[in-house]
Amino acid sequence: MWEKKIIAHLKEHHKNATIVNEQPDFVIALGGDGTILEGARKFRNDLPTILGLNLGHVGFLASARKPKQFLEAIDNLLTGKFVLTNRMMLSAKVFRKGLLIHETDCLNEVTAQGLMSPVKMTISVDGHPLQYVHGSGVIVATPTGSTAYNLSAHGPIVSPDINCIIVTELLDHNIPTPSIILRKNKTVHVDITEVRKRGILAIVETNKSVDAVLTADDMDLFPLLENDRIQITMSKHVIKFAEFEESYFLKSLQAKFAFR
Repeated sequence: MWEKKIIAHLKEHHKNATIVNEQPDFVIALGGDGTILEGARKFRNDLPTILGLNLGHVGFLASARKPKQFLEAIDNLLTGKFVLTNRMMLSAKVFRKGLLIHETDCLNEVTAQGLMSPVKMTISVDGHPLQYVHGSGVIVATPTGSTAYNLSAHGPIVSPDINCIIVTELLDHNIPTPSIILRKNKTVHVDITEVRKRGILAIVETNKSVDAVLTADDMDLFPLLENDRIQITMSKHVIKFAEFEESYFLKSLQAKFAFR
């Protein structure tokens, strides 16, 4: 319904606007945060400005939270009446026996975790050991991702205009370690030291069993093995979002947690 309304509105009020499938200047993402996230990742190499129109719950990534604001937001976008905010991304590389075998970017978080059993891993920052996790795994998040999986794991909320890296353990069997917030130029390494092989789950495409995985924004999944090393740094890519309200992020928090 909304897609047809938006296309009709563009044709009537913005005749110079052209709808394209490649190399857009603007991306209008209609849905919840997952949909907006997918659109941002898909076009990250083109550096478009993202307009998120929320059809989910609160919509931390949305530029307009309520349907009655959608058409006005599009008008403001195409007439330049918005504030541009840059969101950092993370880059993750997986090394196996010293060879780079997988590389991915994320806007929210990179997660290394066991699926059916605990895993053991060592987390280090710039070569200095930080945490020894024997549990479900670890989340390495951006400020944008601080309100996603990181928040569910009781990690800190960080304003998205602060460029930093957040490390949050997942259900460690050891004494719980608080999350740590690092400068954006730090390098995080996650060394997988033990994976308990259960052979219960398998990847559909290959039919190979998997006991631990790396995920990026819950979209890009890669199986991990014992002795794999994951290197996580700030990505060269940034995502540009259009905002129309002052203190938009704080208002989103208020809507989410019903602060009074």
